[in-house]
Amino acid sequence: MSNTTTAIAPQPETAATAPVRSTRTGRRWELRRSVEVLALILLILVFSLLNRDTFPTLVNLQAILDQASVPLIIGVGATFVILLGCIDLSVEGLMSACGVTFALLSANSRMTMDLGFWAVVVGVALGAALGLANGLIHTLLRVPSFIVTLGMGFVGFGLSSVIYGTDSLPMLDEGGIKEWPAQQFLNLPYSFWLAAVVVVIGALVGRYTRLGRYTYAIGNNEQISRDNGVSVNRYKTIVFTIAGACSGLGGVLTTMQLGSSPAQIGAGVLFLTIAAVVIGGTSLGGGKGGVLRTAVGVLMLSVLNNGLLISGVSVNIRTAVSGVILIVAIVVAAWPYRSRLRIVK
Repeated sequence: MSNTTTAIAPQPETAATAPVRSTRTGRRWELRRSVEVLALILLILVFSLLNRDTFPTLVNLQAILDQASVPLIIGVGATFVILLGCIDLSVEGLMSACGVTFALLSANSRMTMDLGFWAVVVGVALGAALGLANGLIHTLLRVPSFIVTLGMGFVGFGLSSVIYGTDSLPMLDEGGIKEWPAQQFLNLPYSFWLAAVVVVIGALVGRYTRLGRYTYAIGNNEQISRDNGVSVNRYKTIVFTIAGACSGLGGVLTTMQLGSSPAQIGAGVLFLTIAAVVIGGTSLGGGKGGVLRTAVGVLMLSVLNNGLLISGVSVNIRTAVSGVILIVAIVVAAWPYRSRLRIVK
């Protein structure tokens, strides 16, 4: 008996049923968009009632938005990758490498070098370079994206270890760039405004540019996109490069927030980001969803984690709740399409 691999594939559609199915799917999609926003509002109302003195305050809002800033930035790149029908598991490794690089090139406790703003540029550029490597290996060598990015994540951790060396943990000097994320504009932290700018740019790219249109097209059907003259490999590589740059920026911002860059600086961000993308409604099969939907998913999880923390729930239970929500979100997302799915061996 030969070994077999199980996968999910859509059943063929007939010409008679396709238009009706498309209409119903579109209605379900619009309904989901409303449900996610309503769920976010419901979470806010519930935690506001349970913790009237601590949750619905400006200080707590600032804390939630500051905590959501890095997942929002990472989520932009992750959304485009998932819209392709791919996955990026290198996030935490890239954050580690870029965070250490940024810390050592800024004013810190170990070295006298201080490149100022250019340290940010170098950190983001390193993330983009590693993302470019992800895209090239995936497209040119035809290696599945989850294998490539998983390996690249370990490459990132290895680079951070080499760059970090054996000396003490580099601590950013007080003041200056270390204090930047906590500074405020209109009573909201700079870290959130940076994330908001990245989200808006991502949303505009997804909706109004050729890169955005082709990303959706490739995710819907890669072969048809090729047959219609789309340079699939090029656009895939561009998307992975953008995702790497987002991971690099996330690593830099996290380093600023922490004031240092430990090896596990991105721990937990990958799970939170993918969960937010799925909860937001972006299809893991590609071709449906968007950056703004991911932003709603990030805010939902950030509000949930913050509300549970204020309510005194332990970290283990918070993690378990997030896992349950992720599973439920995947089931709910796949349920409307269950009649069109079959097991292929």
